[in-house]
Amino acid sequence: MLTHILFNPVVTSIILLCILCLCRINVLLAILISSIFAGITSGMDIENIMNTFISGMGGNSETALSYILLGAFAAAMNHTGFTDVVAKKIIDIVNNRVWVLFLILGLIAMASQNIIPIHIAFIPILVPALLPTMNLLQIDRRSIACILAFGLKMPYITIPAGFGLIFHNLIADNMIQNGMPVVRANIWEYTWILGVGMIVALGIALYVYRKPRLYKQIDLPEEHLEDLKFNKNHWITLLAAIVTFVVQIWTHSLPLGALTGLGIIFSLGAIKHSKMDKLMDEGIYLMGYVAFVMLVASGFATVLKTTGGIESLVSYVTSVLPPSQIFTALVMLLLGLLITIGIGTSFGTIPILAVVFVPICLHVGFNVPQTVVLLAAAAALGDAGSPASDTTLGPTSGLNIDGQHNHIWDTCVPTFLHYNIALILFALIGVFIFK
Repeated sequence: MLTHILFNPVVTSIILLCILCLCRINVLLAILISSIFAGITSGMDIENIMNTFISGMGGNSETALSYILLGAFAAAMNHTGFTDVVAKKIIDIVNNRVWVLFLILGLIAMASQNIIPIHIAFIPILVPALLPTMNLLQIDRRSIACILAFGLKMPYITIPAGFGLIFHNLIADNMIQNGMPVVRANIWEYTWILGVGMIVALGIALYVYRKPRLYKQIDLPEEHLEDLKFNKNHWITLLAAIVTFVVQIWTHSLPLGALTGLGIIFSLGAIKHSKMDKLMDEGIYLMGYVAFVMLVASGFATVLKTTGGIESLVSYVTSVLPPSQIFTALVMLLLGLLITIGIGTSFGTIPILAVVFVPICLHVGFNVPQTVVLLAAAAALGDAGSPASDTTLGPTSGLNIDGQHNHIWDTCVPTFLHYNIALILFALIGVFIFK
């Protein structure tokens, strides 16, 4: 009966979580409230709920530490003036060639996820300096939003480095915790199909927004980019970025890589030791919130497991779903879209989704590659298009510096339509080819 689903503590708490997020309740508070609601409706006492929640937060501790250290690394790059030099070089190279600007921004966005993992921190620093050039070329900023969203999203889904390493580790860890062993190093071998889908979506987006669009040429604050030259501190920063990439690939530890990069910047004098506390504060400001969302999401997932609602939900769902794996996969992907668009973070939804997805996949008969594709796609769905997502907030923060770029209609709607449809279609293709 339908009541088996509607009154299941897992389902009701996830629905409550989505409603709270869509009503613009802070994500941290929404997850905490939903955790308490799940526990109470399952018969747990409040003390047990809170103890379970707090003990479960440790499941994402490595991820949270990675975010904090990478935030500090991004702040260090800004303090050395490295990003200002990059902006000047881009303006010189573009020389009125639109495709060159598209290519450069796409590559930089991708590098911010894997090679120099500073996430969205580069956008409000770099993009405003490029807006006058974009205006002269009459570039539709919706195409830039789609390019940036692609670079912020596709690499971590498909490449096991930087934030991709965090994402793949989260998938592997949560699949293992929920009863499906998987080798971390093999995740990329299955998620590549989702990357292909995003490439196709990007091509369609660039075609759709290819027509010239006029913007008012507004004078932005003078940044004196013409006076910038590459100096010793910039070379040190570049060296630190390369070492960060190498160390985290070699050790499979992003926190260790970020720590090594920071050590090089400080030990070689690119930034004075007296600014160390300030940089850490800025790192926490940039990425601390996202890090704590990771922690509380893990606590929420632990509470959901403890309620016992997962077993009954899986048992009921598997008994009523048709034998078609494609239909089952579609239902799971739509559930992932609903959850992620409410929370606004693909990383934070993995512990929540895995609690439900993995048991269902085991019962339905999905193998490891199929489960990886479904979990990765479901977590990523909604991230591109959610008003509260870094993937949309980041591009808007740079493109709307002059008030001519609407967050919802110029960033969220274009990225939602192009990338989420593509992720669903190519995830279903992945389920078929990985049988």
